[in-house]
Parts: sequence; C-alpha cells; structure tokens
Amino acid sequence: MIFNSSLFLLYFLPFFLIVYYLLGQKFKNWFLLLAGIFFYAWGAPKFVFFLMGSVVIDFFIVNLMSREEGDSRKRLMWLLVFMNLALLLYFKYMNFFFDQFQAIMGWFGSPPAEWTRIVLPVGISFITFQKLAYSLDVYKKQQPVFAKLQDFALYIFMFPQILAGPIVRPGQIASQITDRKSQETIDYRLTGFIRFMIGLAKKVLIADVIGTTVNEIFELGPNELSSGIAWIGAIAYTFQIYFDFSGYSDMAIGLARMLGFKLPENFNFPYISQSITEFWRRWHITLSFWFRDYIFLPLAYATSRKLPKEYYIGLRADKYIYLIATSVTFLLCGFWHGAAWTFIIWGAYMALFLIFDRLFLLKYLKKAGRIPSIGITFLLITVGWVIFRSGSPDDAWFYIQRMFMFRGTENVVWLNPKFWTMLAIAILFSFWGISKKVDIWIEKLYFNPGNSMIIVFSVISIILFILSEATITSSGFNPFIYFRF
Repeated sequence: MIFNSSLFLLYFLPFFLIVYYLLGQKFKNWFLLLAGIFFYAWGAPKFVFFLMGSVVIDFFIVNLMSREEGDSRKRLMWLLVFMNLALLLYFKYMNFFFDQFQAIMGWFGSPPAEWTRIVLPVGISFITFQKLAYSLDVYKKQQPVFAKLQDFALYIFMFPQILAGPIVRPGQIASQITDRKSQETIDYRLTGFIRFMIGLAKKVLIADVIGTTVNEIFELGPNELSSGIAWIGAIAYTFQIYFDFSGYSDMAIGLARMLGFKLPENFNFPYISQSITEFWRRWHITLSFWFRDYIFLPLAYATSRKLPKEYYIGLRADKYIYLIATSVTFLLCGFWHGAAWTFIIWGAYMALFLIFDRLFLLKYLKKAGRIPSIGITFLLITVGWVIFRSGSPDDAWFYIQRMFMFRGTENVVWLNPKFWTMLAIAILFSFWGISKKVDIWIEKLYFNPGNSMIIVFSVISIILFILSEATITSSGFNPFIYFRF
C-alpha cells in the first residue's frame, strides 16, 4: 500500500483517522501500531512476521545491554550491529554479490550457477538505520531504553515513515510516543493535512508527469539521443527525484502531524546550495545526519588517533582525516542507496567534490558569488543524478558523453506542453527558497498559521487532492523512487 494510491487515500486513511480520533488516549498507540503492521503487511506479507521477530529480539537485547557495563555492554552492541547489518546485506546485497562472483568465475570459463533471486523487503534500509540508531544511542547512554515493547515497536512500525523515512532518531520521538496531548489540536491536524496534500501534489502532479518524459529520454539509443534532449532529460530527472522524494517526506510529516507527532524535516531547498557540502545539509537531511553521526565522526576520530603528526607530505593531518572519513562514508552512502555499481560511483563522485570543497573549491565558489555558485553546484548535482539514474556505468558514461558532445539528432521524444508546464513549476518552487521571505512564509504556514491562512490552504489542499486523485485514477500505479532503496 502506498500513499499515492486510491486504496490508501479513499479507504485506509479515512477509516484509520475516524477510528483514531474517536479512541481514548490509552488505546491510540495500540491502534496506531496495529495499523502500521497492517500497512506493512499489505505490501510485504511474507516479511512482516520476520520484521516483527527482529523488533522483539532487538528490544530485549538492547534492554539487556543497557544494564551491562564494560566489555559485556560492548559485545552486545556489536551483536546488535552485526545482526541488523547481516540482514540488510543478505536481503539487499546478496544478489549483487552473487552477480559479481558469477562475473569473476566467468573470466575463468566457469559455467553460470543457478541462483534463486532474493526479494528485497520494502523499507528494510530505513528500518535498519532506525534500529541501529536506537541501539547505538542506548549504548552511548544518549537515549534511555523504551520501557515497553509496544513503544519500541511503534517507533519502528509507525506507518507514515516506515517505508522511506524520514529516518527518526529515538530521542526525536520517544517522548511523543508516551505523551503528545499538547500536539493533538485542530490546528496541528489541519496543518498536517495541508502538508500531506502538498506532498501528494508534488509527487502526482509534478514528479510523475516529469518522470514519464524522463523515462522516454533515458531509454533512447545512440542514434536517437541528442545533446539537447540529454540535457533536458538530466535536468528533468534532477527535479523529478527531488519532488518525488520530498513529496513523500512531506506526506509522511503531514500524516504524523495529523496523529499528533512532529517528525524531523528532511529537505530544505537543496538546489539553492552554493556547494556540494551545503547540498548535503539540505538534501535528505535525516540520512546525512545519520551518516555523519554514526559513520563519519567515528571514522574521523579513529583516523585521528592514527595520525599523531600535524603534517604529512605537506598537507595538514585534519585534511587527511576528512579525506579518509568522507571517502568511506560516501562510498557506503552510495552503496546504501542500491546494490549496483552506479550507486557506488555516485557515492565516490559526491565524496570527490566534498573533498574538493574542503581543499580548495569552497574558497573559489565564495569568490564567484552566490548565483554563479548555485549554478555550478546545480550542474555538478545534475551530472551526479545522471550516474544515479543510469542502469550501468556504461549507460552513465554514454549519457554524460552525449550531454557534453553538443551533438544534434532528430528529436524522437514529444515534449508536450504538460511536461514543460510542470517542469517550469518545479524549477520555480525549487529555487524560490533563494528569497529569505519564503523561508519565513513556509515556517508560518507549517508551524504557526493564522486562521485565515489555514482556511485558504485547506481549500487549496482539497483542490489539490481532487486533481491528484483524478490523475491517479487515470494514470495508474507510480511507485516512489526511493522505494527501491
């Protein structure tokens, strides 16, 4: 079941909200947990009991770890890390590892072996990261354990964000699980409804419309893809993935607000970034912070202990530390996104420009000024998304070559007015955050709107819902891009 389906919008969500609002406080968490399990089971019935079992095991091992000290505590922490990463590696990456093994054996003339492809459980990457965040925060004594299994299970199974985030730390939501009465107000619910409908429109009316043309362009062959069309496809995909994923995040945050929860923000106008470093502070914020806190900082600390001198070959030790920690972190970040070489190359590409930022690029971008810096950064991001979108390294190299060959061919893709209209709207709403007044206005809309603003945007949200539902009915199923991960 997905948010942008008629089944969810017309049946599941209305029924759930009616029952949820009528229930007393002591039953709401139970109902929300059961709804989350049902929601997950609808899309992954074969894995729901497996996930429930892993939640129970994690809960009791973390509770045991919280009572231990010294080596016993550390051993239990490593057990939790190993169990969760082993499951992620098995389900998400075993097919990839087997394919690489087959390729290597093929070089030596070995015949292909039989292999039953492993099905990827939906949402496993995000679920694993939340479970690891809880285990590691408790280990470091930054977070008390959940007192009840029900509370920990709800932290994992909360259906607004179980499939594709935002990645919620236990400290960001634990107190809300036990008490959120102050947030269960009409204004909170209405602003959540508005946020949800804005996210739905971003996905259905913008991302999906742009995505239809993007798919056609990326499927063109060598004799059909001109440089102009290649640039249009690359730029269009840059906005498609933003509106697709930020649309999901808006829907998740909005749904949670309708239930009295406040989830962390996940996007902050990433395409107005003036460097790749700034981009990763604005794009998929919860994932960026997860990698920073649990991969980059521990790696940087461990590396610093190995480099006692201040300079090595004329370069400061802190720059070596950043280079090593950034390289490893973003290779893992790329691999987290998918079991394919294109994702690993994309992670290396991002790491390269983050290192360039640290070494020299930030200085030159600052001298260039705000608008040129935004333009240069946007170009680098667009090329990166081509790598991310491509099916193989060869496909990515071919596409990028065509972008910079400036070669023309007869256009075989019809760029209809609807595509141009939605692309223009996407560009407008991606870059209007350059004005600081927009940040203030959005902050007011989402968190402190007046009665008149709520009424106006509630009406707009109803119109967006009607348009979105009509589009869903006519166009059919369009999964979120990040459901692949």
